[in-house]
Amino acid sequence: MQRHLISAADLTRDDAVLILDTAEELARVADRPIKKLPTLRGRTVVNLFFEDSTRTRISFEAAAKRLSADVINFSAKGSSVSKGESLKDTAATLEAMGADAVVIRHHDSGAPHRLATSGWIGGSVVNAGDGTHEHPTQALLDAFTLRRRLVGGPGGGAGGDLAGRRVTVVGDILHSRVARSNVHLLTTLGAEVTLVAPPTLVPIGVESWPCEVSYDLDVVLPKSDAVMMLRVQRERMSAAFFPTEREYSRRYGLDGRRMARMPEHAVVMHPGPMNRGMEITAEVADSGRCTAVEQVGNGVSIRMAVLYLLLSGAGPAGVPAPAPAPATTRSPEESK
Repeated sequence: MQRHLISAADLTRDDAVLILDTAEELARVADRPIKKLPTLRGRTVVNLFFEDSTRTRISFEAAAKRLSADVINFSAKGSSVSKGESLKDTAATLEAMGADAVVIRHHDSGAPHRLATSGWIGGSVVNAGDGTHEHPTQALLDAFTLRRRLVGGPGGGAGGDLAGRRVTVVGDILHSRVARSNVHLLTTLGAEVTLVAPPTLVPIGVESWPCEVSYDLDVVLPKSDAVMMLRVQRERMSAAFFPTEREYSRRYGLDGRRMARMPEHAVVMHPGPMNRGMEITAEVADSGRCTAVEQVGNGVSIRMAVLYLLLSGAGPAGVPAPAPAPATTRSPEESK
C-alpha cells in the first residue's frame, strides 16, 4: 500500500483485496471478551473533522482504540479553525503533537490531498470524506459487506473479489462522494456498476466513468445483486434538482413493491444517514435484506485494517493472533 489513502482510485486490486482480507482477520477481535490488540501501541491517530459526522468519526476512533493507538479528536467547531486558522497552521499543530496518522474530513474537495502532498504532515493521511469528491473507506466497507453477503458469508469471501456482481447505485450521484469512491473500487474488484438518478443529479463527464447510467430504476432492479440507495444531500444543493420530494420518491425511492422485483439473494445498502420515506421506506430499511447496520459494524473492521496497514506495514499474516481466554476468571474480591 501507499503511504496515504486519499482516493479509492489509488488502490490496485491487490491493495483492495489486502485491505479486505486484513479486515476479515481483524473482525475476529470483535468476538473476543477484550476487543483490543497491542499492534499500534504508542502511535497517535488524530481525527481531524471539519464537517459533522457520527458514524465515520466514531468508527475511526473505535478502530484506532481497538489497535491500542492514542486518539485525539479534533473538531473545527470550538477550535481555532472557527477563528480563521488555516489548514496549514492546524497541520503544523498536529505535527508538533507527533501525529502518526491524520484522519481528515473536510467540506472542500481536495483538502486531504493537499494535506498529504504539502509536506506539512510527516505521518499518514486518510481521507474520511472531502466535499463531493471521495470517501474511500466507505467504499471499502461497502465492498467488505458485499463480499460477505454475496461471496460466502463472514470469512468466506477472504481472498476473493466481486467479479461479475452487478451493483446499482441510486440517487444523488452529483453530490455523492460515496458513489464516486464505490464506482472506482467496485469496478477494480470486478463488479459491474450502474448509476440510476434523475438527469439533473448525474454529474457532467459521467460517460468517462467505468460504469453504466440509467434513468429507470424499475428496469435495472431485476438484474441487480445489490442496490445502494444514496441520501439526497439537501445541504449541498443550491437549486431545484427535482420537482418535489414526493415525485423523487415515486420515481427513485425503494419501497417494498420495488424490493420484490429484485432477485431473492440481492441486498439493499445505504451509507447513512437515511431519509426514511424519501429514498427508502421503513419497510425496506428495517427488512433483513438491508445491510445498513451491518455496514456500520464492518466499518470498524475496515478502518482497523487501513490504520494497521498504513502504520505497521504488515499484511494479514502479521495480524497478531487473539490471546487465549484464561481458564478461570477471578473476582475482584478473590484478587485482593
